[in-house]
Amino acid sequence: MVAFLFPLTLALSGFPWAFAANIQKSGLRLPRDAKTHRDEVIQIFTKSYETYKKYAWGHDDVQPISQTWNDHLNGWGATIVDVLTTAHVMGLNDYVNEAINYVGTIDYQIAHNDGSVSLFETTIRHLGGLLSSYELTGKKHKVLLDKAVEIADKLAYGWVNGSDVPYGHLLFTRDAPSVPEDLTQTSNIAEAGTLIIEWGSLSRFTGNTTYNALAEKSFRRIMNNPAPLPGFAAQGISPATGDPVGGYVSWGGGSDSYFEYLVKHTRLTNTDDKSYIDAWHAAVDSTISTLLRRSTVGNWLYAADMDSQKRIRHVGSHLACFYGGNFIMGGKMLNNKTIVDIGLDLNEACWNTYAGSTSGIGPEGFAYISTDGNFTGSDISPEQIEFYGQHGFYSTSSYYILRPEVLESNFYAWRTTGNTKYLDRAAQAIQSFNKWLPASNFAANATGYGGLNDVLDPTGGGPVDDTESFWFAETLKYLYLIFDDPEHINLDHYVFNTEAHPFKAPPAKPSYGSGHPVPPNQGPFRVNHGDPLPAVSPAPKVPASTPEPTPQ
Repeated sequence: MVAFLFPLTLALSGFPWAFAANIQKSGLRLPRDAKTHRDEVIQIFTKSYETYKKYAWGHDDVQPISQTWNDHLNGWGATIVDVLTTAHVMGLNDYVNEAINYVGTIDYQIAHNDGSVSLFETTIRHLGGLLSSYELTGKKHKVLLDKAVEIADKLAYGWVNGSDVPYGHLLFTRDAPSVPEDLTQTSNIAEAGTLIIEWGSLSRFTGNTTYNALAEKSFRRIMNNPAPLPGFAAQGISPATGDPVGGYVSWGGGSDSYFEYLVKHTRLTNTDDKSYIDAWHAAVDSTISTLLRRSTVGNWLYAADMDSQKRIRHVGSHLACFYGGNFIMGGKMLNNKTIVDIGLDLNEACWNTYAGSTSGIGPEGFAYISTDGNFTGSDISPEQIEFYGQHGFYSTSSYYILRPEVLESNFYAWRTTGNTKYLDRAAQAIQSFNKWLPASNFAANATGYGGLNDVLDPTGGGPVDDTESFWFAETLKYLYLIFDDPEHINLDHYVFNTEAHPFKAPPAKPSYGSGHPVPPNQGPFRVNHGDPLPAVSPAPKVPASTPEPTPQ
């Protein structure tokens, strides 16, 4: 048995250390060089976007080395929509106006690739970007709201025959799920549980409560289902029945943003319904008692996965590294210092994957060894053991596709503590990005930025020839805001969706939740078998030989 790493009684109850459940530390002051770093981020942003405009305008992503484009998100110009809120935050009004004009030309009735549309990706990028921009620009551009209604009305066909849980992918040509005729398909709780901020905001802005009702019934079904650990939902879920599939639990991709939205929906709406934040508190408590592990080298703190056979898997991921910021935000809302401190500690381990990599950029997936072993579901090589002995982690997927999560948690850590080490780390990230990610590293006439095949290789292992839209929406926004006036997009005034599109929040309540980790009234859990889970955030230009993790 693994001993508890923190006093469980502190995790179980609130710790009254504030008069209100504010998240951001008051009186933050920036050092003199903050403007220099802020301008460096703007330069990266503009170079990246000008490359997109030159070679990929109107398409989803630019491929900066081959100087072409791809439409892996249905060809509606995902980058343009994801750029909107970051350009607004940076004060780049010409980009904002140009993008708004483009949005008016999008035809959301037609999907321009194979016709299969991701409900999750379209919600967080398009619906989130349109609605956040509508609000940030003073609700003056009705075309943004009109287009949000247009895309939501198509996505609503994901709910079939009054089902609680939507199907993850749709065929717009048939206004139906892109699944077999018997409607067998497994979704995951991130796909089905990361809708309430966007669909709820659409209801607030239009007065049509149907949108919120659809998202809320999926959210609540996940929350109320029997769970492998108290409050901690299984990753897989069946849209046909609404029941869990398998018993895999994780803070990583496929689960991550469901837990994120339990906290953020509570804060954005100031709902009096305590069940959401209480369910999150219960999941955190289960994490403390069952999943937290420290590495035998470096004493780094990680939250492990647990599979259907209840085996601890000593794995982590760039996607999971959002959890540092999530614990910080939720702990602040609960006035629970223990949870905040765990979040800060989780963030330290995630930053170590950057600090320990040759490029100064963290890998997509990693693993570690704890006192209870090193089981991951895969073998560990002598080279990985040697690397682990030096750094306290080893890479399992070494590519980097411009993900934001480590810098996202670093942003929350800065805004809540005021510790300038987080500014130093952000400055180091800028240096690493400018050294390793320019497309000109791989083709003399190329411009813009792309990913790396191997962040541990002294050469970078070659390029990932793609600039994901979340590079603009998330990574560069969080990096910019770390060096921006802390009162601009103050964490007590705004809540970010999982694509970092900010929504205005009401003043904080004195506290949230019951003060105890109260899981929903869940029945006994049993493992239900079903179709394989969908791929987690597949990267369009990562070599096919790069394996995606397969939860069991």
